[in-house]
Amino acid sequence: MNALLLENQVCFAVHAASRALDGFYRRELAELGLTYPQYLVMLVLWEREPVTVKELGVALRLDSGTLSPLLKRLEAAGHVRRERSASDERSVVVRLTEGGAALRESALRVPEHVLEATGLRMSELADLHRTLGRMTQSLTEAT
Repeated sequence: MNALLLENQVCFAVHAASRALDGFYRRELAELGLTYPQYLVMLVLWEREPVTVKELGVALRLDSGTLSPLLKRLEAAGHVRRERSASDERSVVVRLTEGGAALRESALRVPEHVLEATGLRMSELADLHRTLGRMTQSLTEAT
C-alpha cells in the first residue's frame, strides 16, 4: 500500500464524507431556515435548555467568538433569547422561544432523511458514530 496516495488517506475520506454530509444537511435545513451550526445549537437546546453560552461552547466544541454571531442570528429569527444569569451576571443563559421549541417538531424528520441518504443501516450508522467518537477522542488527546 502506498501511504501517500490520496485515496489511502483517512483524513481525505473523512473530509469528503463531511463535505457530502454538509451539502445534504444544507438542503435539509434550508427548509427549517437553519444553517448547520444553528441546527447544532438548537439540538443542544432541545435536549437540555436553558444552557449558558459556556455550556453550549463545551458541548459543540466552539468558542464564544463563533457562538455569539450564531446566537445573535437565532435570536433575530425568533428561535432563542439570551439573558444574563440571575445568579452570575458574567454568565449568559440561552433559552428557546415558543417558536424555537415548536421548530423541533419539523426537525424530527432530519435524522430519518440523513439515515436514508447515507444508504447505511441504522446499526452501521451507529458503528460509524462510535468509531468516529473514539477517533475524535484519541486525536484530541494526542494534540
